[in-house]
Amino acid sequence: MSDAKLALADGRRTPVWQLALRYALLLAVLALTVGPFLWQLSTSLKGPNEDIFSSPPQLLPSEPTLNNYARVADIIPVWDYALNSLKVATANVVTNCVGSALAGYALARLRFRGRKVAVLVFILAMLVPIEAIIIAQFTNMRDLGLNNTLVGVLLPGCIGAMNVLLMRNAFLNLPYEVEEAAFVDGANTWQRFLRIALPSVKGTLAVVAIFAFMGAWDDFLWPLIVLNDPENFTLTIGLNYLHGTFANDERLVAAGTIIAVAPLILMFACLQRYFFRGVGEGAVKG
Repeated sequence: MSDAKLALADGRRTPVWQLALRYALLLAVLALTVGPFLWQLSTSLKGPNEDIFSSPPQLLPSEPTLNNYARVADIIPVWDYALNSLKVATANVVTNCVGSALAGYALARLRFRGRKVAVLVFILAMLVPIEAIIIAQFTNMRDLGLNNTLVGVLLPGCIGAMNVLLMRNAFLNLPYEVEEAAFVDGANTWQRFLRIALPSVKGTLAVVAIFAFMGAWDDFLWPLIVLNDPENFTLTIGLNYLHGTFANDERLVAAGTIIAVAPLILMFACLQRYFFRGVGEGAVKG
């Protein structure tokens, strides 16, 4: 291993055993996080004649096939369920990005009475478990006539308290001088928000979008409570059928799992360059 790889920032050399320990820990964490997904992917590609419970486990299928995915589509209308989930998740991303950006900017930049109280309310809202308010949410949806609708699935989570606080912190990191200069030039609040502040927090918007999409796509409890018509089922509810009548066929369950996880991986792959910018992107380019 070269000296450059063994050198720390202060010039000291890192012992080889420390580097080996670090990489061993990283590989262990990687195996714990990625291992179950790879196993599900392998199981979903195995043919009916392969033993998925062999010892030692065989990760690579000897007879790879996509027939399990076709069988999932034959058993349940998986693509209709996926479309319902996509509608809810897309709408959830839009409402969270727009609502959180507006609320976050107001809490970070505008001066109004009760601003600190509003921030405290958002913080307290994060501390309330969903199980404590889910009955009240169901009652509200019933009174509004939104039970068994995708709007009823979307509405309770259309603006998340955590997302508002993320956007608030992102806007707080922006220098005031830039907006002050725009104010002197005659820019109103909306112009400062849309042309200066919002383009500077794309990374945080990507974080909010990913969190909102994942939360809506993976949600199981709330759609299970509010939906009763199979035509409106989301993907997580529809795939639950594979864990019931067809629970003995682990290949179908694995294929359904991969179908559910694939859009999340695709979205993260598209937004990862913005995701890692986080809230520390408030610096303005010269």
